[in-house]
Amino acid sequence: MADARAPPSLPCAYPVGKGRRGGRRVVLSGRTARRRVLRITLPGDGRAGGGAPRADFLAGEEPLGIRVDGTALTMTMRTPGDDLELAAGFLVSEAVIRSPADIAEIKLCDGTACGHADHDGMGNVAEVTLAAGVELAPGARRNFMTTSACGICGKASIEDICVLPHAPLAADTARFAPDMLAALPDRLRDAQRVFSRTGGLHAAGLFTADGELIAIREDVGRHNAVDKVVGWALLDGRLPLAGCVLLVSGRASFELVQKAVLAGIPLLGAVSAPSSLAVDLAEEAGLTLVGFLRGPSMNVYTGAHRLSV
Repeated sequence: MADARAPPSLPCAYPVGKGRRGGRRVVLSGRTARRRVLRITLPGDGRAGGGAPRADFLAGEEPLGIRVDGTALTMTMRTPGDDLELAAGFLVSEAVIRSPADIAEIKLCDGTACGHADHDGMGNVAEVTLAAGVELAPGARRNFMTTSACGICGKASIEDICVLPHAPLAADTARFAPDMLAALPDRLRDAQRVFSRTGGLHAAGLFTADGELIAIREDVGRHNAVDKVVGWALLDGRLPLAGCVLLVSGRASFELVQKAVLAGIPLLGAVSAPSSLAVDLAEEAGLTLVGFLRGPSMNVYTGAHRLSV
């Protein structure tokens, strides 16, 4: 697997999960949280009913602010970890950047020297400095928090979110075997380490045309998981992701189609249904969109020519 978990080798990339504030060591919250719950079991099948306390693991969810050139761009609710990838992938999906050369610096604020008065503790603000000549569009700033369920909150109009790729996907001649696609959900589930403990995370997996898992990211938000994968690919110099498959563990919404398209991914698969707007954008952009990818069957909504049936 070519996945990379280390912080990207860009100038002043801040080490995730380490730092000092006020003379004491500060550690970011983990991907999971341990809580005490009451487990209730109803009687049946020869089992006695009743309740008993037990420990349970929850998926972590905390806010992450993203600043570009000193300006607050958005705040998203995410599962801590891979935050620099999340910020980089978000900027790709907003059509702000296309390559690592567009970023002069990316780091997590340490809570002391950054000068920001509106965040508490190290690591919950990702600071991005764009390279010379790369500018943030005036309408890009979002004026309120993005929840873990929404990837396009804060956009003012349909024109703001309909961003088509710089390089058309029609040039990607990759072909994909249906039996290979059918095997991907099980491979994705087997690689979901945090989901196996919490049952509360979405996943996005990047695969080769032969079905090899290249990278996987988990998050409470579908769009965050995809941004983390795309951000990893950007910082590793892999964009565009020609000939690859992006598989998501939930439904295929409009914003996930847009993220796949801007990353140059020719096929987006989902274990659940797509929305009508997602299908419309996929058709227009030349993306192969596959839904209800479960077991031996699947629905191909657009780009069926890429499947070797």
